[in-house]
Amino acid sequence: MRETVFIGFGSNVGNRVDFCDRAVTLLSLLPHSQLTGVSLLYESEPVYDHAQPGTGWFLNGVVRLETDLTPKSLLTVLREIERSLGRDEENRSGPRTIDLDILFYDQMVIDEPDLTVPHPRLHHRRFVLMPMSELDPLWEHPTLHKSISQLLAEVPDRPEVRLLFPQPSTRYGSRPSCSPRAES
Repeated sequence: MRETVFIGFGSNVGNRVDFCDRAVTLLSLLPHSQLTGVSLLYESEPVYDHAQPGTGWFLNGVVRLETDLTPKSLLTVLREIERSLGRDEENRSGPRTIDLDILFYDQMVIDEPDLTVPHPRLHHRRFVLMPMSELDPLWEHPTLHKSISQLLAEVPDRPEVRLLFPQPSTRYGSRPSCSPRAES
């Protein structure tokens, strides 16, 4: 059975646009999956120590997939994509070529040592909520019972997040259209 999954992506070292494009391209090629939405790119300040060497502003976005992959299988694939794009596994909270996080796996709630879904901090992160709201502003958080739009309205203004303009062209062609779900 196909599940709707939202994956956040970000990069803050090297050619950030290229790393994001390559990650989305690889996500579009996942077996038993279909990429159904890609947000615009947003630029944001890092949420960790600004004095860390090599730390720059992040480019962030969100993709929506329909997939038959299990949450654990998807996590394994995401970690492999990160490694293939040069992610430093030893310093996961430091500067990174690419970061891929499962934000939502349908309405599942998963709390395991290596996987927590929904992402435990997404409701505090404007750089996740802004691109997520492009894809589905009415999506409801399964434990907070609020829509993405509601969560976005409640998030503090810091750190700064801005739409990257002009948007870069992408290797994966035009972004799939994303229409919000109708309210029930």
